[in-house]
Amino acid sequence: MTEPLFRDDAYLASCEAGVVAVNDRGGIVLDRTVFYPTGGGQPGDTGTLTLADGSGIRIATTVKGDTPDEIVHVPAEGEALPDVGAKVTAAIDWDRRYRLMRMHTCMHLLSAVLPFPVTGGQVGDDKGRLDFDMPELAQTKEEITEKLNALVQAGHEVTPTWITDDELAAKPDLVKTMSVKPPTGAGRVRLIDVADCDLQPCGGTHVRNTSEIGAVLVRKIEKKGRQNRRVSLAFAD
Repeated sequence: MTEPLFRDDAYLASCEAGVVAVNDRGGIVLDRTVFYPTGGGQPGDTGTLTLADGSGIRIATTVKGDTPDEIVHVPAEGEALPDVGAKVTAAIDWDRRYRLMRMHTCMHLLSAVLPFPVTGGQVGDDKGRLDFDMPELAQTKEEITEKLNALVQAGHEVTPTWITDDELAAKPDLVKTMSVKPPTGAGRVRLIDVADCDLQPCGGTHVRNTSEIGAVLVRKIEKKGRQNRRVSLAFAD
């Protein structure tokens, strides 16, 4: 099991950890980590594992392992692998992660501005997009941009909370995504609550307040099927 420190504190940029395994594909498993693994449309973290002798291992991405509670750090090509039992300092590329946090939270605001079922999505460190199940989009890019920035500037608090599997089953409207269902079976599910705006299951990393997102703009709106519309965003800067 890898203890996912990012789940309780997305602002934690580094931690001390121990190597518990190196799998047959060269992936490094730690007993605890600040690295978020690819999932929910958010890419895995990059960064560095620094050993006791000062040498570093560049991490190209992070993915989920063979079991739900295993996180695998994928080294960049040509990097040496650590010994099992080695102690390391795990440090993410914080600037990239923070941009991902800002954009991921903005995706939640977009789903509040456009309250339609979500058929897909992707979070990037400078742009992102959501696909919606709807026949037509009555609002323009400019109108959606204005509404999004109003929510950003209002400074809504963003907090994680938890509910049981049974509570989620009793409230199916909380699940906005059609293609990906939140993981159940562990007894509880993590929610992200954007105060007075949005509440939905999500395991990703988020900012604490919408004001941290900064100005955004709708880049384009595309028709991707008879009832599928893709809305793409980017940071205004």
